[in-house]
Amino acid sequence: MDMSFSPEHLAFREEVRAWIAQALPEDLATIAKVDGHFEHTDVMRWHKLLAAKGWVAPQWPQAVGGPGWDATQRFIFSQELELSGTPMLSPFGLMMVGPLIIQFGSPAQKARFLPKIFAGEEVWCQGYSEPNAGSDLASLQMRADDDGQGNFVVNGQKTWTTYAQYADWIFTLVRTDTTSKKQQGISFLLIDMKTPGIEVRPFLTTGGTPAFCETWFENVVVPKENLVGPLHGGWTLAKALLGHERTLIAAVGQSSRVLRRVKKIALETTASGKRLLDDPAIRLRIAKMEVKLRSIEMANFRALAGAQLGHAPGPESSILKIRGSEVIQQMFELAMDVMGPASLTWFNEPGVVPADQEFVGSTFNYIRASTIYGGSNEIQRNVIAKMILGLPSK
Repeated sequence: MDMSFSPEHLAFREEVRAWIAQALPEDLATIAKVDGHFEHTDVMRWHKLLAAKGWVAPQWPQAVGGPGWDATQRFIFSQELELSGTPMLSPFGLMMVGPLIIQFGSPAQKARFLPKIFAGEEVWCQGYSEPNAGSDLASLQMRADDDGQGNFVVNGQKTWTTYAQYADWIFTLVRTDTTSKKQQGISFLLIDMKTPGIEVRPFLTTGGTPAFCETWFENVVVPKENLVGPLHGGWTLAKALLGHERTLIAAVGQSSRVLRRVKKIALETTASGKRLLDDPAIRLRIAKMEVKLRSIEMANFRALAGAQLGHAPGPESSILKIRGSEVIQQMFELAMDVMGPASLTWFNEPGVVPADQEFVGSTFNYIRASTIYGGSNEIQRNVIAKMILGLPSK
């Protein structure tokens, strides 16, 4: 397989890299340089700069605002954003519900929601998991009952609703029929977060960030026009959305950036009068991570080649999800080890630890969830066994 980029794609990479360097505001560039923490306002400011350039939704068709890039250009763009350390845009509108509305939504839904997602005027979150329905998502219980007046009345709870405290809208899976198989009777519903009866409670991660929330719905009235796709047909939409989410979790660019940081820390840190980078054991661990990273990159290129031919994400996205999530965790474990005691504290006063090490410990804690969110890695192995290896389900 030819793994090289064409001259046109190499030129495109240089164009993207130059634009990011010029467009990223100085204060955000300072944070990016040390892999610091971006606030929600920082993320939305960068979102709007990308929207003004027309680059905020590379996966979208040109008819609804996409730039018309091929799969390789989209890959290059995503990788350059990760390598530059720019604020990571919220994926829930641009990369999840947006493409679902494009594929399954009505003309009225497309006209209502897509322009505001593109412009960053409305922020979205995801309502999938429940306290007793995470990896076994089909066991969800949150109900949407027909009130006979053109509305659904929603009752139940969602958990792990990432950054719901900032969201204007939430896309949810709700149970609209309790008499069918559990994968049936599920519908895909869009809910305005300002609707009476919704309560959002953020809680801190072990890394000290308010990333996750519990969200309750009590007699929340939702117009039937907010149903995407057919009634009771939400499971098909859920699977399509998760396929796209899992390919995002491979995070090759982010892992590459962490590995660069590990090498820098090992170069600047001494133990027993010697640089850590000169320790054969440390060098071996770095080399092993480099090999793992290159293998994921190769798998990404294979998926990219399929996308260039028009193939949608298939079960191979589960392979990328497993290996990518494991490698990013291992990268941060290695970073913690080379930092030593300084890795055990975060959100310090300036100067307590070097700026480019400040958030390693916090991110290490957050990234423990990467093997769970987007469908746990155990579930992904079941997908691989069934869809790729052809093994029978139990």
